[in-house]
Amino acid sequence: MSKITWKSGTFIYPLPAVMVTSGNMEKSNIITVAWTGILNTNPAIVYISVRPTRYSYELIKKQKEFVINLTNEKLAYATDWCGVKSGKDVDKFKQMNLTKEKANFVKCPMIKESPVTIECKVKQIKELGSHHMFIAEVLCINAEEKYINEKGAFDISKCNLIAYSNGHYYSLGRKIGRFGFSVQKKKAKTTKNRRDYKTKNKYKT
Repeated sequence: MSKITWKSGTFIYPLPAVMVTSGNMEKSNIITVAWTGILNTNPAIVYISVRPTRYSYELIKKQKEFVINLTNEKLAYATDWCGVKSGKDVDKFKQMNLTKEKANFVKCPMIKESPVTIECKVKQIKELGSHHMFIAEVLCINAEEKYINEKGAFDISKCNLIAYSNGHYYSLGRKIGRFGFSVQKKKAKTTKNRRDYKTKNKYKT
C-alpha cells in the first residue's frame, strides 16, 4: 500500500497535553500547551512553544519561569477549557476549580490536581515564527506519592495521562514494553538454560 504525500506541516503525534502555569500566587494564569518536550538530559532541559499573542507569553517572558503540569483524564475538561479561554478575561484557576499550590523554586503556582508538576527556569527564547520557544532548565519535579511504585519510579499506568493528537485528546496507560525489551534476555529462559547445563554436567568428572 503506497503512502499519500501532503504538504509540509506539524504531524509528529501524539504529544503531551500539559497545562503551563505562570505568574505568581496572587496573579497567575494557565495556558494549555502541546508543543512541549525534552531537549537535553544533563542538565535537564525542556521547552514549550507559545504564540506571542497569548496572554501567558508576556508573563513567562518577563518572569522567565513557568511550571509544566501534566494532565490526566480527570483534568481533560479543564485542559481543553484553559486552551480556548484567555487569561485576560477569566481566572482559570477559579473557573475550573483548580487549586494553587506553592512551588519550591519558582514563584509560579503549581496545579495541585496535576499528578506531576515540573518547575522550570527559562534560559533562552528562540523566535521561530508563529511560535517562540522557551528553552528552560528543570529545577525540580514534584510527583503525587500515590503514583510512585514500590521501586520508587513513576508509574504512568496509575494516573491515566492524556495526550494530544491532530485535534483530539487520548488517554495513555497500557504498557506494551519497556526500554531495551527488544534485546533483553528472558529471565525464565536463562534460568532454564542454567538448570539444564547443571543437570547435563552433574556426573561429569
